[in-house]
Amino acid sequence: MTIQWHLTTRPTADVLQISGFLGDDAVSRFTGAIGWAVARGDGPLLLDLTHLKGWSTAGRDAVAQAALQLERESRTLELVAAPGDAVLLTTDAPVTLHQDLDAALAAHAHPRAETGGESPPRSSW
Repeated sequence: MTIQWHLTTRPTADVLQISGFLGDDAVSRFTGAIGWAVARGDGPLLLDLTHLKGWSTAGRDAVAQAALQLERESRTLELVAAPGDAVLLTTDAPVTLHQDLDAALAAHAHPRAETGGESPPRSSW
């Protein structure tokens, strides 16, 4: 089994949704998805793992590497609904954990008065 991914770019944070199992055989696909997201956004990247069935040690390590990659780009990686062993991520880059996507998006919401309204999200498959 491999992963499927979907990127939605938003004005305040991009959302990369991953589904399936992030195992050893899916690491290169995941790394490509991260590269796609980095090339298309410039703010925080919310990695939505709501539909992830689990991850191997290599998959978890790939997420930690993604956090470091985003930090080098002066961006942050934030995990949404991560598997229970997300606390085992070993990275020097800060990684924020959110319970669900609504909470993650709320953490990056700006009042309409300050932003003049939000443009609709762009989506890539």
